Parts: sequence; structure tokens; C-alpha cells
Amino acid sequence: MAVVVVAAIGSVAVLLRVRLPNREGQRETRGPIWLNLIGIVLALIALFSDLLHLSSGFTQLAALGAIGSFAVSSAVILHTFRKQRFTSK
Repeated sequence: MAVVVVAAIGSVAVLLRVRLPNREGQRETRGPIWLNLIGIVLALIALFSDLLHLSSGFTQLAALGAIGSFAVSSAVILHTFRKQRFTSK
């Protein structure tokens, strides 16, 4: 449960960073949309697994897959931020 909370907080922080303009007033960083869509689909599967009559093992794998895809997407965005910071100096 704690891993899910920490992952959600980290994802929200990265998404807010993407939405807010940088020092120059530009918003040019975007994450991989396909990876975020996979994460959203897996999260919805995990959320509605009871209605879909899925096993608990599959539900846990779907939730872990959603967290993993959001983590990789966040890592890609943070890598882009670091690359932009080093090229601007």
C-alpha cells in the first residue's frame, strides 16, 4: 500500500511539473502518451476488476503494471528535464 501511495505522489508531482511553465515561460516537455495510455488502461482494469470478475492475482498484476508504466513515463520526463537543464547552461 505504501508503494502505491509513494508512486501516486511522485506521478502527481511530475505531472504538475509538466503542466507548469518553466522559467522561460515555455511548456515543451511531454511524456510518452502511449505509455500513459497503457497505464490508464491497466489502472482501470485494476479498479473495475471486481465488476469484470477477474482473479486477485491478475488484479495485482494490472495495478503493478499501471504503477510501472507511470514510473517509466515519469523517469522519461525527468530525464528530459535534466537534459534541458544541462544544455541550457
